[in-house]
Amino acid sequence: MANIKPLSDRVLVRPDDVEETTSSGIIIPDTAKEKPQRGTVVAAGPGKVENGTKIDMSVKEGDHILYGKYSGTEITLDGEEYLIMREADILGIVS
Repeated sequence: MANIKPLSDRVLVRPDDVEETTSSGIIIPDTAKEKPQRGTVVAAGPGKVENGTKIDMSVKEGDHILYGKYSGTEITLDGEEYLIMREADILGIVS
């Protein structure tokens, strides 16, 4: 993977794979697949400075997260799809 370090309060996320079949075995066509809303943090920025105070990131590399359906900007690095988004777009950490 290309070496990328997000700035400020941004995170680089690898979206989880989309389900290919339903629980009953029906194959889902590409046109009907939903965008994933879960992923893994690949890299996180150092945090942001607000009113002279540094605010550290709540997420770290390796965290499994939930994010909004249309959050982030899609980018391709070395043939893999990633999202880069602000920490505020993250809804929660999955444990």
